[in-house]
Amino acid sequence: MEKKTAIAVFESLSSGLRLDVYRLLVKKGMEGMVAGEIASTLHIPPTNLSFHLKALTQAGLLSVAQEGRFQRYQANIPLMLDLIAYLTNECCAGHPEQCLPQCADTVIPFFSSTPVSSGR
Repeated sequence: MEKKTAIAVFESLSSGLRLDVYRLLVKKGMEGMVAGEIASTLHIPPTNLSFHLKALTQAGLLSVAQEGRFQRYQANIPLMLDLIAYLTNECCAGHPEQCLPQCADTVIPFFSSTPVSSGR
């Protein structure tokens, strides 16, 4: 990952609302959600939400597919994993395998046991 990409991701997620949207879509996985569902789940006016969805999409954090009159959004999980790798690549003086015991308690359970829920 390039530094420029990492900065764009962090800037996009610096909004609490955008972070909520991204986390919601992570929970939904490949199913994603249409914009109206996101708005009603997070209690956000649709006009306000569209601005934030556009910013997240431009940063590469979301993908969007047209479904008739609706747009379905999905979290770009590979991008977030690339960001995590970018941040931890030089962990422990360039030996990230030494950090694994410290990270295993938080990262591995997150990916193996995070329940998928329909709400917040």
